[in-house]
Amino acid sequence: MEEKETDETMDLENDTDEVVSDNKETDEKEVKEAEEPKEEVIDEKAELEKKVADYLDKYQRTLAEFDNFRKRTSKEKASMYDDGVRDCVLKLIPVIDNFERAVLSVSDEEKSMGLYKGIEMVLKQFTEILSSLGVEEIEAQGQPFDPNLHNAVMHIEDDKFDENVVASVLQKGYICREKVIRPSMVQVAN
Repeated sequence: MEEKETDETMDLENDTDEVVSDNKETDEKEVKEAEEPKEEVIDEKAELEKKVADYLDKYQRTLAEFDNFRKRTSKEKASMYDDGVRDCVLKLIPVIDNFERAVLSVSDEEKSMGLYKGIEMVLKQFTEILSSLGVEEIEAQGQPFDPNLHNAVMHIEDDKFDENVVASVLQKGYICREKVIRPSMVQVAN
């Protein structure tokens, strides 16, 4: 019987070892299975963070592009208005020149006549309109010659003036917001 008991005890010990062994394997499987989802979650989280960063970058770039577009169109609108004013003024300048010539050609006796006063009033009105649009006459008489503002059509030898100084203005020039509409036609001293 002792042999039987020993066999049973050994069987029992073997069974216990198997159970312990099975428990260890089960625990290791559970640990591995628990680690695998963690790795999947970590990988998924990293992928999602990458997508979020990508979307944030795209959003910021789109926002910057829209801001640049808004600024550019605003500048273009302002530029188109200024170009329109300059084109309109350029077409009116010959009319103003003719009114100035008419005023200068009148003798002292004719200045008291109504026609002269009417022409003078129209000329004054034109110059007020030009100044309200930001158009200014280019100061040229006695100024140093500037090829950006003046168009030299004649050179004269005159001791009254220094070299490269505008001696006389043959036709007025106009400027609008720092852009030349028409350069002054001038006579330059050498």
